[in-house]
Amino acid sequence: MRIGVFICWCGSNIAKTVDVEKVAEAAREMPGVVYATDYKYMCSEPGQNMIKDAIAEHKLDRIVVASCSPRLHEPTFQRCIGEGGLNSYMVEMANLREHCSWVHDRTPEATQKAIELVQMAVAKVSKNEPLYRKDIPITKRALVIGGGIAGIQASLDIADAGYPVVLVERTPSIGGHMAQYDKTFPTLDCAACILTPKMVDCASHPLIDIWTYSEIEEVNGFVGNFEVKIRKRAKSVDERKCTGCGLCMEKCPVKGIPSEFDECVGTRRAIYVPFPQAVPNKPVIDRDHCRMFTTGKCGVCQKICPAEAIDYEQQDVILTEKFGAIVVATGFKLWNHAALGEYGYGKYPDVISAVQFERIMNASGPTDGHIVRPSDGKTPKSIAFISCVGSRDDTHGYPYCSKVCCMYNAKQALLAKDKLHDVETYVFYMDIRANGKGYEEFVRRTIEEYGANYIRGRVSRIYPDGDQMVVRGVDTLLGKQVELRVDLVVLATAMQPQDDAKELARKLGVSTDQYNWFNEAHPKLKPVEVLSDGIYLAGACQYPKDIPDTVAQASGAASKVVGLFSKPAIKSEPMIAYINEDTCAGCGLCVEVCPFGAIELTEVLDKEKSTRENQVTKIVARVNEGVCKGCGTCAAACRSLSARLRGFEGSQILAEIDVLGDMMKAKK
Repeated sequence: MRIGVFICWCGSNIAKTVDVEKVAEAAREMPGVVYATDYKYMCSEPGQNMIKDAIAEHKLDRIVVASCSPRLHEPTFQRCIGEGGLNSYMVEMANLREHCSWVHDRTPEATQKAIELVQMAVAKVSKNEPLYRKDIPITKRALVIGGGIAGIQASLDIADAGYPVVLVERTPSIGGHMAQYDKTFPTLDCAACILTPKMVDCASHPLIDIWTYSEIEEVNGFVGNFEVKIRKRAKSVDERKCTGCGLCMEKCPVKGIPSEFDECVGTRRAIYVPFPQAVPNKPVIDRDHCRMFTTGKCGVCQKICPAEAIDYEQQDVILTEKFGAIVVATGFKLWNHAALGEYGYGKYPDVISAVQFERIMNASGPTDGHIVRPSDGKTPKSIAFISCVGSRDDTHGYPYCSKVCCMYNAKQALLAKDKLHDVETYVFYMDIRANGKGYEEFVRRTIEEYGANYIRGRVSRIYPDGDQMVVRGVDTLLGKQVELRVDLVVLATAMQPQDDAKELARKLGVSTDQYNWFNEAHPKLKPVEVLSDGIYLAGACQYPKDIPDTVAQASGAASKVVGLFSKPAIKSEPMIAYINEDTCAGCGLCVEVCPFGAIELTEVLDKEKSTRENQVTKIVARVNEGVCKGCGTCAAACRSLSARLRGFEGSQILAEIDVLGDMMKAKK
């Protein structure tokens, strides 16, 4: 056994607290160590070359690197010693930065602790055994969950790279929230003008299958080999026959149903297409309101359909499909600001949400783009925009900033003035957070060129007085209370996760934060990945984002999928759990505690009890190597010590404990 120890200064991160030269000197006296040295930046190319040269010159068979966190650089040194001719897993790292220098002052005790950490790593590496990666085949087909702009962009990028995609959307059309908007900041592009071509490209792409009115039921498997059950809800319309002529929608007698797409400021019929540019542009029947389903009488749409596409007997279908990667792009929903009773939402028709105002302004909206008050259809002469409704509010809503509200308040105030030249606009704000390209200039333009009146302060109460709304608040810059009489109030409500985000996260085996936004693997280094390999995040399902950031992240997630699919196979991680089936009792405790669902019970031949004439079977646990993350929870829980973790065997851990015990005794 010939161990080499390499102590890193980490610039001054370690060297300012620890006497690294003394640590290297002490390491030379440790059992099994034949070479020890120190260097300023061991992770640099010269530092790695130093390790490779030492392996060749001193015939080293095990390496200890005492530097920073193994989470950051363990793969670096594994690759380094692999290039130097050793098995990549014959290296151990002693974390001198986080565990020693960053938590101590420069004292002899800090240096002594560093020596002890190195000696424990030397003891462990002496018990290391070579580990090897296995090839796992990949199903080169992607699933994208969510048909908003993030899902559309990710699907197009993956398909353009030559890989098939299934895009699953729960509503009758792709497009998401962006399809509801009139124009987008800061360029004021027509939202439909820039979104619709992408929707059409998605529908016409030979490698993209769009499954609307569908939801994820169950997800099994692991990176490269996911098996997903998808429920395709019954539309009561045969899409293969339907020509999209719209005759059924014209003749449907059930009218006045609040339109979900128009945020209930408009109406639809029982058979409907959400909006004119919908993809696919085929209607669905709302069974909760259709007379044929509620009373058993009607059938008008079926009678007049020239293509005979109406099918009242259609049922939900659950399909099981295989995928190699999953992109989660489920987006967001708006906070229900009815919780703020003092703002009167839901009670007063002239207090509306910002998305409802978008639908009123939109040329394809319920008012054909004319800005009118919902209560009486009159054109408003004054409009108040209230920021941070549910955002940055620990009492009623969420403490986080929804990021886009300041900008769409400015956009809507500008567009209102552009359409109604005589309208007075007021914007109540806490702080203006305009942190994108051209955003600050856009806000200044709204104030200086379009005369928006910005008032810094919160609104305390909104109530009616005659045919107007009274907005009471405070102007913190002037230091006094304000009271405005306006014709219309628009609330900039908080963005929040979808209601079923937690449930979808459970199905996918990924985590969420305290608000149910999906958690990324690392906020800086892995912003689109999650802890489960092969699953990626795109858009506002992770956290509030504007459209440019959403599209950028969607393309980032797509690039990860393409990178995964470009490989002939996936290399499995060998430092994972395994089960000694000879001693396993089949109790299933490891199955219960595994956070990744990587262990299952299976029936095997009992070698001890079986004979040639009588084959006896038993139940044992078995680890799915493609799913296991090597957390070790099963090994800690197993009563018979049958569940073990490669790279962290009992002998390795005990070697570290024994040497630590010896050092403690020596101090006494």
